[in-house]
Amino acid sequence: MGKSLLLFLAAALVSPGFGGALAQTAYPSKPITVIVPFAAGGPTDVVTRIVGEHMSRTLGRQLVVENVGGAGGTTGMTRAAQAEPDGYTIAVGNMGTQSAAPALYANLKYDPAKSFTQIGIVNFTPQAIVSKKGLPAGDLKAFIAYVKANQATTSQGHAGVGSISHVSGTLFNHLFGLKPNLVVYRGTGPALNDLVGGHIDYMVDQSLNVIPQIQGGSIKAYAIAATARLESLPDVPTTGEAGVDFIFSAWNGMVGPKGLPPEIVATLVAALAKAHDDQTIKARFVELGSTGPAGADRGPAGLQKLVESEVARITPVLKAAGATAN
Repeated sequence: MGKSLLLFLAAALVSPGFGGALAQTAYPSKPITVIVPFAAGGPTDVVTRIVGEHMSRTLGRQLVVENVGGAGGTTGMTRAAQAEPDGYTIAVGNMGTQSAAPALYANLKYDPAKSFTQIGIVNFTPQAIVSKKGLPAGDLKAFIAYVKANQATTSQGHAGVGSISHVSGTLFNHLFGLKPNLVVYRGTGPALNDLVGGHIDYMVDQSLNVIPQIQGGSIKAYAIAATARLESLPDVPTTGEAGVDFIFSAWNGMVGPKGLPPEIVATLVAALAKAHDDQTIKARFVELGSTGPAGADRGPAGLQKLVESEVARITPVLKAAGATAN
């Protein structure tokens, strides 16, 4: 190789433009950490692993889930917000961390709408209104009337302040003027176990969490808070079919730290979209009572709009209820 050619290659390698091009084409060049701000096995963890496995194949690098629990998920999301914006630390938050948290935590160290680079909605999961098997009410309207008439002795369980079951249950109770005795658990599992055992009367929780118990007949399902019935629970009516105006879906969203380079965002957005289009993942979501985003809901703009609208919807109700995590 001639001396002049060697000098040209050496100059090219140290030039900013050439180095920048290499950096862009190399992403990702190592595994990507995905912070899930909850314990392994929960709804956010489950859907993150389903989608993350597919994205790993698309990107050619593994998405490694790191469970960072604490403070209703805000510990993990704070860490994600403060990470280096290089594309190698991202996170999947949920409705609680990305919309309810500002109303619950006075000293929250991030702003869901401003502290992150939005990547996209991962999934939607409608809430189910469920009770212990022996509750006498036969349908949703009768159930609401029963709770209202027996508030002193009726109990509602939830998985902790800021959890999906807490937020959705608070909105449900507020809408219908219900004031049950609240029983707080450290997670959905213990709450659901007590519901099955008949130790608490009802919950409003993600359908993903309660489908097996509904199918097995160990709890009673009054309605799904969605516009259409779930394929996995075809005999359970929607709230609208039950004559009640209450639509509520939990959701998960993928984000990165603020300032994530546009080319990295585009790469992650494309990989997430490809996962959503996969028929195996679509079928798995159906089993979980969940759906992926479609149309305008996809991508950063869809997630940004959802975060802003949910913060505006949820904050006044939580404040009116006096809910706080501090």
